[in-house]
Amino acid sequence: MRAIGQDVFGGPEVLRVLEVDRPEPATSEVLVRVHATGVNPTDLWHRSTGGLLGTSVRLGWDMSGVVEAVGLGVTWLRPGDEVFGMPRLPEAAGTYAEYVTSPARHLARKPARLSHVEAAGLGLAGLTAWQALVDTAEVQPGQRVLVHAAAGGVGHLAVQIAKARGAYVVGTARPAKHDFVRHLGADDVVDYTTVAFEEVVRDVDVVLDPIGGEYGPRSLRTLRPGGFLVSLASPAEAYLAAEAERQNRRAGFMIVQPDHGGLRALADLVEQGRLRVAIDTVLPLEEVGKAHEFSASGRATGKIVLTVV
Repeated sequence: MRAIGQDVFGGPEVLRVLEVDRPEPATSEVLVRVHATGVNPTDLWHRSTGGLLGTSVRLGWDMSGVVEAVGLGVTWLRPGDEVFGMPRLPEAAGTYAEYVTSPARHLARKPARLSHVEAAGLGLAGLTAWQALVDTAEVQPGQRVLVHAAAGGVGHLAVQIAKARGAYVVGTARPAKHDFVRHLGADDVVDYTTVAFEEVVRDVDVVLDPIGGEYGPRSLRTLRPGGFLVSLASPAEAYLAAEAERQNRRAGFMIVQPDHGGLRALADLVEQGRLRVAIDTVLPLEEVGKAHEFSASGRATGKIVLTVV
């Protein structure tokens, strides 16, 4: 089968198409024929530095496709079933490929309302937003939620999930993306290029920060006492937890995990018409380098997806 690999760390130019053996599903696993796979910031990080694993891996952690074979003990999926999900993270998954094996419970049935391209963009980004807002921050109706990079891959899903939870949602975005963010359901949008968001946003219950750096301490200023800042950016920002505690607030760094229940919850929102996946760019697998370059530019609105079939 075709798969994307690399021999060294570096820029997008180190990625190349390989011919490798097709994997076989182990006990409790399924083999999936990949139709499409999402491009995420963690892919760029692992390509250039080795990321959490510290070594070159086959990239890609979310995908959508069709079950080709099932391993011993798998009863709820059969060959021909359409599935989507986020296998194995933080271990290597290798979804930039024609076939991938996955623990069955790291997947869910693909919503009929989504194409494979759309479903491929939902796994990692959707679970990140769900686990941050629902599992970690426990967003409740009537709360105020600030979502940074609200037009991005995680951000545009987070806005919709927070609205589905009954929250008042404020997003930060460039002016050209304000209409898009409002269409997602945001109640207010802040132009971070012309105004300091912490000067105009107040009494927030939850902040979702995928950016990091100075955004962490600045976001603490928007929180009400007892409010929660969920950082997706870097574990090096653990100091924020201590600073938040001094201010009678909370802060924590979160890493997304495979989550069958979370995937099913996302699928339910899709089927209810309360969650959609915005696709910015679709490229064939062979143009993975171009996809990484575009992702690094930060210009994408919604998701970047690679097609395999």
